[in-house]
Amino acid sequence: MFLERYDTIVVGAGHAGCEAAAASANMGCNTLLVTMSLQNIAQMSCNPAMGGIAKGQIVREIDALGGYSGIVSDKTAVQFKMLNKSKGPAMWSPRVQSDRMRFSEEWRLMLERTPNLDFYQEMVKGLLIQNGKIEGVVTSLGIEIKAKTVVLTNGTFLNGLIHIGDKQFGGGRAGESAAYGITEDLIKAGFEAGRMKTGTPPRVDGRSLDYSKMREEPGDLVPDKFSYSDETKPLTHQILCHMTYTSNEVHDILREGFDRSPMFNGRIKSIGPRYCPSIEDKINRFADKERHQLFVEPEGWNTVEVYVNGFSTSLPEDIQFKALRSVEGFEKVKFFRPGYAIEYDYFPPTQLKHTLETKLVEGLYFAGQINGTTGYEEAASQGLMAGINAALKVKGQEPMILRRDEAYIGVLIDDLITKGTEEPYRMFTSRAEYRTLLRQDNADFRLTAKSYAIGLASEKRLKRMEYKFNESEKMVNFFKETSLTHDEANPILIEKGSAPMTQSDKMFKVFSRPQIELEDILRFEKVLNYIQEHDLDKEIIEQAEIQVKYSGYIEKERNNAEKLTRLEDIKIPENFDYEKIKSMSIEAKQKLGKIRPITISQASRISGVSPADISVLLIHMGR
Repeated sequence: MFLERYDTIVVGAGHAGCEAAAASANMGCNTLLVTMSLQNIAQMSCNPAMGGIAKGQIVREIDALGGYSGIVSDKTAVQFKMLNKSKGPAMWSPRVQSDRMRFSEEWRLMLERTPNLDFYQEMVKGLLIQNGKIEGVVTSLGIEIKAKTVVLTNGTFLNGLIHIGDKQFGGGRAGESAAYGITEDLIKAGFEAGRMKTGTPPRVDGRSLDYSKMREEPGDLVPDKFSYSDETKPLTHQILCHMTYTSNEVHDILREGFDRSPMFNGRIKSIGPRYCPSIEDKINRFADKERHQLFVEPEGWNTVEVYVNGFSTSLPEDIQFKALRSVEGFEKVKFFRPGYAIEYDYFPPTQLKHTLETKLVEGLYFAGQINGTTGYEEAASQGLMAGINAALKVKGQEPMILRRDEAYIGVLIDDLITKGTEEPYRMFTSRAEYRTLLRQDNADFRLTAKSYAIGLASEKRLKRMEYKFNESEKMVNFFKETSLTHDEANPILIEKGSAPMTQSDKMFKVFSRPQIELEDILRFEKVLNYIQEHDLDKEIIEQAEIQVKYSGYIEKERNNAEKLTRLEDIKIPENFDYEKIKSMSIEAKQKLGKIRPITISQASRISGVSPADISVLLIHMGR
């Protein structure tokens, strides 16, 4: 039935669990994925979309590391948009609307084609822990399955409780039961637990909507894609999304249900996501706003089901229905199911190492919403890193830890384990101090070689990345070495409102001007000839343009990152006794003793640890 002992068991098959299982298996470890429902692998429990601000960068990083999320997103996309295109490339963020059913199906098919991966459908109700080490899991049938490492990716299922108005019932997701037993075992082992909340909107019948009253929201005219591989292609046709608005009338109807709302009558005590509030929370907190946007998102190519993005709610179903029927275009709406809120257990992530291995139990890893995050992309990236590090531990190799200047994934994990979180954590570009380095276009440059070195990214991926890197570097050098005469450049410069040249100058300097864009660069005959001669694709040309136009910013951030790296190189002994430092603040001693940072750089990012405390620590370490 099972192997005698697995290298890795992954519990839960959401976005984190799927990436963890794929990574571990692809690195040659015998892996078992245990889930309560094999039909719901990689279910998009909330909105049918991947990517977005900062999240799109994470999906591209997952892809660059050899994860599956980018490929699955490309294969099942119904619309593509590059967000923030009017801003600098550090802010460009890819996003796709996905076909929900195809997304789940494609994930399952990819996992079934992955060698070294077994599946089992049952609830895990307990953990086998002996002498501070994980030994395996126990299922609801009482079956003990042994493993060297275990990755918990339980999502919203741990003691999950669903709320709709004054009704509440156990569940991990609509139509699925909650998971019981794991929380209790972890608390028994000494872990600290907490509760969080998230919510989801009603799903409605698209045939009952009047789209003529809504604003059309098309995808990009020339769509791109997530994956750096040639396994996927950009969309050739796309589905329209739409946008409409709430109104004062809608808000008044919603307020009628406040006394029956679990958010306001005290039934829900846990904290929900700050940046994805429920509609009742929005009209309560922003009472001065007369309307809020609602994005009307189709759930796939061949279904009439529609997701009402922006109308997340736990209000009574009759209030939800009455309020939505007052929204323009929704006058005859029919529900597939009402929205709901869900409370679930999580474990403050300061109890983890940078590898996502727990500090209390060796070989046990946490990934996804169990760590207090929200969002598919945040979960998937943690699952990938937990799967990678579980496999490396089994092999007796050094762990893979991404720094803050190397990846958004590095920022995410460092934030979680260094600062912790008391509300669902969501990634933003503003959380990264080196976002000019961490662009969506260069994730392969940053990460593919690292992944290839540990046996995850393929040689084909590596060679593709190296070709793109070398060709874009050559093109930048061409710009640095090739001159333009004022006769060649001035017609375009004047047209773009840029000062004309009085003498010849290098292309690099001319193209660095803020008024000059890629379309302008491609109007110069010398550039077109170079592109044709070297048969360069759009990806390489855009990469060269970014390197030219943002070279100053990139260089500055790289220098700052190198200074930070020097602090990352100063390791703190594992069992350092902070209590013996008399001149350090009590708060700093407590925080450092609890989190146990591994470097001076990490210690400096802990809330409550001052620069003076760091100076004292360096002196006591003999630095």
